[in-house]
This record gives sequence, C-alpha cells and structure tokens, in this order.
Amino acid sequence: MNLLQLLQLLLLSSVSCHALTVVVEVYEGERSVLLPCQFTGFIPVDPTVMWTHRDLHPKSVHLRREGGDDLRGQNQRYTRRTSMRPDALDTGDFSLTLKSLQLTDTGSYTCSISDGREELRLKDLQLKVKDQQVEVKVEEGLEFVILPCKTKPDLPEDTSVEWTHSDRELTVTQVHSNNSDHLKQLDNLYCGRGEMNKDLLRTGDLSLTLKYPTERDSGGYICTIYRDKDILRQKVVLQVKELFLIWNIVLVVLLVLLVVSGGLIYYFRHYFMSVYQVEVKSGVESVLLPCKTTLRLPKDAIVEWKDGSMYDRKVHVYENGSDQSEKQHEDYRGRTEMKRSLLKPGDLSLTLKYPTDEDTNTYTCTVYSKERNILMKKDVVLIFRDYAEVKPVHSEVEYVELPCKTTLNLLEVAKVEWKERSNRKVHVYENGSDQPEENHQDYRDRTKMNKDLLRTGDLSLTLKYPTEEDNSIYTCTVYSREGNILLKKQLKLKVIVCQVEVEEGAESVQLPFKTSRNLPEDAEVEWVHYNPKKTIHVYKNGSDQPEEQDQDYRDRTKLNEDLLKTGDLSLTLKHPTESDSGEHKCVVYGKIWREKTVLLKVKGSRSNNGQ
Repeated sequence: MNLLQLLQLLLLSSVSCHALTVVVEVYEGERSVLLPCQFTGFIPVDPTVMWTHRDLHPKSVHLRREGGDDLRGQNQRYTRRTSMRPDALDTGDFSLTLKSLQLTDTGSYTCSISDGREELRLKDLQLKVKDQQVEVKVEEGLEFVILPCKTKPDLPEDTSVEWTHSDRELTVTQVHSNNSDHLKQLDNLYCGRGEMNKDLLRTGDLSLTLKYPTERDSGGYICTIYRDKDILRQKVVLQVKELFLIWNIVLVVLLVLLVVSGGLIYYFRHYFMSVYQVEVKSGVESVLLPCKTTLRLPKDAIVEWKDGSMYDRKVHVYENGSDQSEKQHEDYRGRTEMKRSLLKPGDLSLTLKYPTDEDTNTYTCTVYSKERNILMKKDVVLIFRDYAEVKPVHSEVEYVELPCKTTLNLLEVAKVEWKERSNRKVHVYENGSDQPEENHQDYRDRTKMNKDLLRTGDLSLTLKYPTEEDNSIYTCTVYSREGNILLKKQLKLKVIVCQVEVEEGAESVQLPFKTSRNLPEDAEVEWVHYNPKKTIHVYKNGSDQPEEQDQDYRDRTKLNEDLLKTGDLSLTLKHPTESDSGEHKCVVYGKIWREKTVLLKVKGSRSNNGQ
C-alpha cells in the first residue's frame, strides 16, 4: 500500500461508522420513499456505495460505482424499484429512493462506502411499511372530530409534527419547535379549524381536533412526526356523511303512512345517527358504550358492534337470540358483554372490559333485519384519557416492578404477555414457562416474572436495569386456552435520566451504565456527546478503538475490562472540564440493543468561582 492509499484509508476511517439507527415509516402502496444517507467525509478513488438488507440473500439492494449503477448482484425483489441521484458520488448524497412500497420491504437497511479494501458503514435505517390505517366516520353537524395519532411520550423538544390531507396535498396544521424554516403555509380550508394538544411532546398524543367537519373534509390525513432523524407516519381516513334536509321530510311522511296503514315500524330504516363520546381512565374494569332505541325490534334482529378500523373489525355480534363469540375479532374475545334480553327493552349497550388506549376508536352499533336491512345505526366515540402510573424511578436503580395483580382463577390460563406501546414483546409466559426467545432484543435478559404467578395471581413484571429509553406504556394481557382475553392492564413507566455532577479539576468522573450480563461477543459499544455531537469512546471487535474518538477525548476515557461479560459499560472520563457538560449517550449495537443517557454537569472550580 503506497502513501496516497494509506492517507485515503485513514481519512475514510476517521468518519464515525455508528450513526444511530434511523426509523422511516411509510404505508404500503405509496409511490416512493427516500432512505437518507449523507456523507461529508473524503470520497476515495474508485469508490463503491452499497445499500444492503441484512436479512436477505443476496443482500444487495443497490450499488453505485464511479461509472454508474451496478445492479448485476441486486436482489430480484428490488428490480426496477431503486434509484440514486446521478451526482451522488460528487455531492456525497447517497440517499436511496425505493418505489412502489410493499409490506415485504420492511427491515434493516445499511448504507456503506468502500475503497475496494475497507468498507465503512455510514448509516443504519429501519424501514417500516405499514398496512393499517385508522378510519373515523362521523356526520355533518358535529362541533369537532378527533383524528387520532399517538406515539411514545417525552419527545425531544425539536420534534416537528405535521398533519396533511394526503388526497389534496394540503397542509392542515403543523407544530414545530426550533425548526421554523420548515413551517409551511396552511391551506385556507383549515385556517382556524385545526387544533392539537398543548403538551403533545410530553404525552405523545399528537391527535388533531378538526372543528366543524363537513363532507368536503372527507379523505386521507397523514400525521408525520420528525423525531430526531426518524420520520414516522400514521394515516387516518375521515368519512363525513352529509345530512340532507329532504331525508327528514321523506322519513316523516313514510312514518305517518306506515302508522296509518298499520305497517311494522321496525322496517322503517333509521337514518339519524346520534354520536356519543365516552371518556375512560386507566384501571377501570369496564366501560359502557351506550346504545338505546325506542324502536320496536323484531325477535330475529341481528345486532353488530364494529370498531372504526379500516377492516371494520367485529367487536360483538348478537344473532338468533344469543351472542356469537366466534364472529368477534380476537382483540375483543372475552372482553364484551350485552344484556341477555336486549331486544325487549331496546337497550343494545355494550360493556367493554379492561379498556386501554388501544381501544380509543369510534364504535358503531348496527341493527339489521333478517333480510340484512338496516333498522338502526348509532356511533359511540371512546376516548382514553389517563394511565395508571408506576412511581418514577431513577435510571441508577437495579430494577423496577410493573405491578399487575388479579383475583381471577388463572389455573386454566394459557398465556400471559407483556407488551410495550410500540407493540414490542417485553415478556411472554406460555404453556407453564417463560419464552425468552420471543422477547424483543431491547428486553432480552432484562425481564422476570414470579414462578408461581398462576397460583398467586401476581403477574407483575420485573424490568432490570431501566433507562430513560424504557419510558413507555406497558400492557399486560392474559389469554385463555381458547384465545379469549381474560385480563388486560396498562401502566405508564417514567425513568428519570441519570445526572452526574463534578467539580472542574477533579481527577476523573464516572458516567454509570449497567445492563444485563454476558452481552454478545460481537456487540459494539459507543459513547457519544451531544450538542455538538462528538464520539467519546468506541469498543468493538473485542477492544477499544481510539482512532475513532474525537480528538477532545484522546487519552481521557476508559471502559472496564470484561465489560460485555459483566454488563458494566460505565465510562471513566479523566480531567473533566465545563466543556464536557451536557448529554452523553451510550449505545450498544448488535443482536441485543441497549441505550442510556447520562447528563453530566461540570461545575467551575472553587478557585475560579471565588475570583
């Protein structure tokens, strides 16, 4: 290797290859999505830029050389669906455009550059292609309608949230913090009509309240969340039905004719839809969704409750004089109940057991005749307002307990499942034992439940080594052998960020981080300082990598020996100064993912303060 090549290699290696994983969300069927990858380092002679998908074979998604694209080894599922900027190697913008999004495109993507000898990983991205969207159905005349959009709480202050009308490409409303350059002009159609919660960054409730909805507001709405470098999207389809005065006149005339002629009132189609709004708090055993009518219903009437999802999931079905549990969606089995003699008094109200925030929705009660003619239809909007909170804990504690106890007889229980708000499995107990292989990588070797939980009814979860990354909503669900839900409880966990104070002039300070023992041998550990971002310490391939440190930290940092075996990833920082103050984050990459933030405050020396 000559001197020029060595210089190129050193320059190439000086760029940190551990950018935090970026999450990009998009819906199936969208025309394209941009996977960002910007490179500001030295571009070597004869460079090769590679986009790969680590779970596929072959892994190649797109490859660009000096002479243009080289797609000979491309995985066939991406044929004619990928592209990069023509001037990518000149500008350093290696972003990839992926077209015609499919559910199978979900996965981990890596952007890398190579000089033919060494390969440098520039960015890891997690692409999530979603097929679910929320449907909200209302009629004109309401004062407002809520379009739901929720994510994890305690969002960064610079998070931006934008609501747009996807069908017309109109901006409905936008919230922004420090990024005023991205503020878009609101369309006149929505001026003064869109409103969001004031404390949305703290709660993670980014729902949009749209005032005085009319038929022209119908269509798809996209809630886009710009969180750090992540781009998250949620879609809501709004259907506003127009009310016609002429129908009121026609219906009154028909009613008079039917009564005069002795016809049966129950064959009269009930077009008026009353919309109720019910609020529920965490911890209640059940909530009642009201639906009553004065209409005389036939004995063979069919009653169906459905939720407002795009699939119109059946919540409860009453037919032939009894409940039809086999027709319910699995999320509602064992959780719904109606009165036994519901047709006689005309009370079709539904009791929904163990409500959680996932049940926030619009529920429709529809009554059909034997011939499937609609006799009555009524909507109920259920809004989840509050959570049962676990007492806040500091990230230095060894563990935190998420309580969940019941007096139910659990001897016939088949499964107990703890999930985090983003649907990640935290702990699974099934067929009499724990199933650790089902735990998400963030929770492996960090959870524990009581051995005799079914006998005692204590389903509490012990979460070891909690950090602020664990701040979320956790749901404990108990299933019977038939798959019915016997119990569902939701808890909110708040972990306080670790804060360390030290006087300037001290010999050293330790930034603590302890996690599960026996981490994978190929795990990579990186400590980073934010604002501005600097690489403090890198450990990979079984040893420290001082050449990847920022020069401000050379010869000033130290990690423990056998850190992967002991799980003690604490960092010793020598000779701290005021410039070291700020947010420090440790990230563990690999089969198991771990994160922790430590806020360091270095106070000026006493001698300086006394001057």
